[in-house]
Amino acid sequence: MLSPTLRRLVRIWTLFVLVFLYAPLLLVVLNAFNSSKTFAFPPSGFTLRWWADAWASDGMWHSLANSVVVGVCATALALLLGSMAAFAVQRYEFFGRQTISFLVVLPITLPGIVTGIALNATFTSALGMTLGLATVIVGHATFCIVIVFNNTQARLRRLGTGLEDASADLGASGWQTFRYVTFPMMRGALVAGAILAFALSFDEIVVTTFTAGPTVQTLPIWIFGNLFRPNQAPVINVVAATLTVLAIIPVWLAQRFGGDPASTRV
Repeated sequence: MLSPTLRRLVRIWTLFVLVFLYAPLLLVVLNAFNSSKTFAFPPSGFTLRWWADAWASDGMWHSLANSVVVGVCATALALLLGSMAAFAVQRYEFFGRQTISFLVVLPITLPGIVTGIALNATFTSALGMTLGLATVIVGHATFCIVIVFNNTQARLRRLGTGLEDASADLGASGWQTFRYVTFPMMRGALVAGAILAFALSFDEIVVTTFTAGPTVQTLPIWIFGNLFRPNQAPVINVVAATLTVLAIIPVWLAQRFGGDPASTRV
């Protein structure tokens, strides 16, 4: 048991960490309502003008649509390839299994700029492709696969094969076992992995810079390009504040649907 003094110190330290993490985000939200165009504290006044300007920004909406399209497509690819790789590695014994597991996880450990340069060289020099949304989707899928792979493999490792073996002993086919036993227990991990993969893709800027080309802008690229323009800075604050609030949703959903498989009804 911790002494009262030590418990008090732990609480103070926890509070300090929370303030350190969330105070900058709170400043962004406050400046979204600041009547001044400068990023300052305390705000000089209250206004909703910047919210109207952000709503009327065609560039923001266009880049947001690009980010959503890229995120959804990259997540779909990651779900398909990442889950298949996780099932193969976790459920079957074959030569090079650990090597494949290592190679699948490796892209998430590489610096984004290295991945971006490699993808840019592959698309433009080796394949002769024109950079656009398709290349951005493929680039994002390379690291989104890792998220789905890790989530799926961890869940499969915890589940074991007992229920699947029992289903087969009772006469169920492989598809029936997957549909009625495996998938219901895997659903939470897949949903959580998809949500986290989409959030990671939506936020990506380094790999996007090397794979988007001059004609495609995602929302992070648009924000970075307008960040140091005095007339656009308040609009950027509004977009950043909105994203800060909306970021709560995928985190909550990932925790909500990524729970213990024992609580999943089969």
